[in-house]
Amino acid sequence: MKNQYCKVGTVTTMTIDTNELGLLKRQYQNFMDKASNFRCSDTRLAEFFELKAMKIDKILKGKMQ
Repeated sequence: MKNQYCKVGTVTTMTIDTNELGLLKRQYQNFMDKASNFRCSDTRLAEFFELKAMKIDKILKGKMQ
C-alpha cells in the first residue's frame, strides 16, 4: 500500500457553481434562524450567529457580481 500524504490546513477555493451558492444560501438562512431562536434567551449568541450570517451574505454578494 502506498503512503498517502495530505496538507493540513489547505483550503479549496469555491467556484461560482449553483451547488456552492445553494450551500452558502442554506448556511446563511441556518445562521439567521439560529440567531432568531436565541434572540430572547442569549443575545450574545444571537449576535454571533448574525455576524456569521453577515459574513456569508458578503461572500454571496461577491460571488453574484
